[in-house]
Amino acid sequence: MTDAPRIVFLDRETFAPAVELTAPAAPHAWEAHQRTAPEEVAARLAGARVAITNKVPLRRAVLEGLPELKFISVAATGYDCVDIAACRELGIQVSNVRGYAKHTVPEHVFALILGLRRAIVQYRADVIAGRWEDAGQFCFHDHPIRDLAGSRIAIFGGGAIGSAVARIAEGFGMEPVFVARKREAPGAGRIPFEAALETADILSLHCPLTPATQDMIAAPEFARMGRRPLLINTARGGLVNGADAVAALEGGLIGGLGIDVLPVEPPTDDPIRAAAARPDVILTPHVGWASEEAQEEVWRQTVEAVDAFLAGAPVRLLT
Repeated sequence: MTDAPRIVFLDRETFAPAVELTAPAAPHAWEAHQRTAPEEVAARLAGARVAITNKVPLRRAVLEGLPELKFISVAATGYDCVDIAACRELGIQVSNVRGYAKHTVPEHVFALILGLRRAIVQYRADVIAGRWEDAGQFCFHDHPIRDLAGSRIAIFGGGAIGSAVARIAEGFGMEPVFVARKREAPGAGRIPFEAALETADILSLHCPLTPATQDMIAAPEFARMGRRPLLINTARGGLVNGADAVAALEGGLIGGLGIDVLPVEPPTDDPIRAAAARPDVILTPHVGWASEEAQEEVWRQTVEAVDAFLAGAPVRLLT
């Protein structure tokens, strides 16, 4: 290993081209790749002391063959792309970024909610198709519109993003409630999981994907939804069973889907992607996090973590 540590960024393309990626302040040898396929990871990280990844998976089989790798800076809050247990055993420190999405994701949540509740997509399409001119009066009423004021939004996950969603909801005159974990008794300030399903007008997911939350919302949960709610997911695709979600739409159990994340990205054979043309579905390509301001903050923290590690004082450690 040379005196200047080699730093490899595996997926620069996950940031917009306009976002300036400032370099670490410490002396280093820099290498960035627009994207990295799984079979390319080992070769690209060979001899590197630091890896930067947003979504490229770093699993045990690869990590065990990288003895010089000592630090991974995850350019995201979610770190399910990294085998944390393997890193602990191998002495690889891992850091993520935190708090950067407290504006961008909640704003995207409400863009999805408003788009669905006020039929924005449908009315825009109608105007483009000439329906306004054909209406013969100043407006037309082809799609129902509902106010947000007075409705209940159930928030699954009480971190910075979920709390920001609650504050925005209060500004709209909504009733935000925080939801207990599935199969757990509610603590202070939370309502039971089942009660949220039965009483909410909107369900908004802001929890991590773990074995306990995989398919957290599936057919049994949709069957309990008493108010044909909107389901909004800007967290992780695996929280929702996609086939069951589309079936719930078709069966009238829910009023709409606002989805920014899918289990496999980009999608291959995904039922929600197949239903994206429905008027009660808004599917966006995992861009809820991606305001320019948020991307700049993600990179600032990513580089900060690298510099802190190289200075011997790592921050935001997961291992």
